[in-house]
Amino acid sequence: MPGREDLPSTLRRSPEKAQRTWEKTHDSAVETYGEGERSHRTAFAAVKHQFEKVGDHWEPKGRKGPSDRQAAGGGPERRAPTAGGVDANASKDHLLSVARELDVPGRSSMTKPELVTAIEKANDRATRKARGD
Repeated sequence: MPGREDLPSTLRRSPEKAQRTWEKTHDSAVETYGEGERSHRTAFAAVKHQFEKVGDHWEPKGRKGPSDRQAAGGGPERRAPTAGGVDANASKDHLLSVARELDVPGRSSMTKPELVTAIEKANDRATRKARGD
């Protein structure tokens, strides 16, 4: 299935560059691996390299690179939890600004790992709301 037809809703609400990145990577992965979960994971990995999830959409990161420990050393044989699109490698100041944008309560007293988890939960809530779930 062409990437444009299979584009996730969070990417439909994101910048055109994020959509193109997902589509091109997805289509290439389908040629290599076939349609399915692996092609989707590959496409999201490419998006996460340049974008971070903020609320119900993806925004450009301040710098390109892996977004969490899994992305930095991943691979199909090594499965570890991801941060769900949150740029866990970003500075605490950046995470605080994202948490502020998402109106995460108690953010000023959170540690960096707590901020990542709180942002991930806020993103999930915003995505569910945008989908009407």
